Amino acid sequence: MHKVIQSPGKYIQGAGVIGQIGQHAGQLAGKFIAIADRLVLGLVSQPLADSFAASQIGVVIETFGGECSQNEIARLREIVSREKCSGVIGIGGGKTLDTAKAVAYHARLPVVIVPTIASTDAPCSALSVIYTDDGQFESYLLLPRNPDVVLVDTGIVAAAPARLLAAGIGDALSTYFEARACSQSHSVTMAGGESTQSALSLARLCYDTLLADGHKAMLAVGSKVVTEAVERVVEANTYLSGVGFESGGLAAAHAIHNGLTVLPDAHHFYHGEKVAFGTLVQLMLENAPTSELDTVCQLCTQVGLPITLAQLDIDQDIEQKMKLVAQAACADGETIHNMPFKVTPEKVYAALIAADRYGADYIEEKC
Repeated sequence: MHKVIQSPGKYIQGAGVIGQIGQHAGQLAGKFIAIADRLVLGLVSQPLADSFAASQIGVVIETFGGECSQNEIARLREIVSREKCSGVIGIGGGKTLDTAKAVAYHARLPVVIVPTIASTDAPCSALSVIYTDDGQFESYLLLPRNPDVVLVDTGIVAAAPARLLAAGIGDALSTYFEARACSQSHSVTMAGGESTQSALSLARLCYDTLLADGHKAMLAVGSKVVTEAVERVVEANTYLSGVGFESGGLAAAHAIHNGLTVLPDAHHFYHGEKVAFGTLVQLMLENAPTSELDTVCQLCTQVGLPITLAQLDIDQDIEQKMKLVAQAACADGETIHNMPFKVTPEKVYAALIAADRYGADYIEEKC
């Protein structure tokens, strides 16, 4: 099997870089549709307009309808055609960005992605998650290439609620462990081949950055300021984790997250918060060294991520619910089968229970 790594064409990050969007977008096209929700437009409309005016680039600003659905994509494609736009910009959270990527794909246009939060590693990926108009998951749209430009204004990211950065840390935390497992099992990644040494190294750098700077970054964004630690963690959450998961591979941690979605108890938690607990479960499934388990528990505790089921508001009928989670996590096609050994629902159930117990003991002893 051949090895594959893929990434965005250009990644730009820093406080105030939203003011340079016209300069970077202008290298791709002469007129853009910019898609953002009303809240985000209130934050970026002026610097967006100023930057495009300075660069003499045309822009049509369109309010995002709220769901990355086939109907919303079709509506925006019609505007692209009517206004003769030659490029697409998505500004905001995951659904807005996925919609922009899908519109650009169908219209065969370049796309610029501008995340305003650092809660997931999705901005850099060649993937859109499609929902129905009422918000139910429908399908994955696998794209032939990653975004042409990803631009992250850390000043905007730092102004968002700190919990969103913590969720991004939870999502990024799994990157190295899942990539390590896929490398050992020679699994095919979302990039379409085995992982490269480059992807595994980026995944490891992602993990090391979170350990070194995660707590400091959380303290800084709690006060709405941008420090070097914030810059490093935003890069880890967005770029290192994005390239790391796509070209390094997914394994048990994300499958555990998917399994947890069958329970209404934890629906109100962010993706990365559930992935963080999934990482602890994967390490238990691997019988990882105590030192590794403790390091993960320490980081999660410092930044406010869950390491027990109770912290995910799952505190009743544990045995029955964890059996449901284990079954869902082991469904055909789930990424848990990228682990370098045979995984069964019975093994996953045991790892779920053991991880919950380990997290509870860690809290009792260390906190």
